[in-house]
Amino acid sequence: MSKKSNTLWFMLAATVLNILLMMVLFVICFILITRFVDPNSSLIPLWLGLTFLVSIGGSFFFYSRIIKWMNTKYNLEDKLGPLFGSKKKSDRRME
Repeated sequence: MSKKSNTLWFMLAATVLNILLMMVLFVICFILITRFVDPNSSLIPLWLGLTFLVSIGGSFFFYSRIIKWMNTKYNLEDKLGPLFGSKKKSDRRME
């Protein structure tokens, strides 16, 4: 497989991993809310918003740690192509 196809598969797998991490963190926080917060509390919308923000921030934190670990362990820089390649400049002059 080429570096471009390796990069494509890696990005797809990493995206799925990130979404799964976010869902798991959201469910964990939601379970904590249901166990420790009074259901009749007026702060439930605030807790749900906080849960949403924690799940996004936590998934980003864990995702970046996992990617850094995978990069050092499997030396991904040699196996993956650059995401944004430099565009070749043409030799034509603009008139």
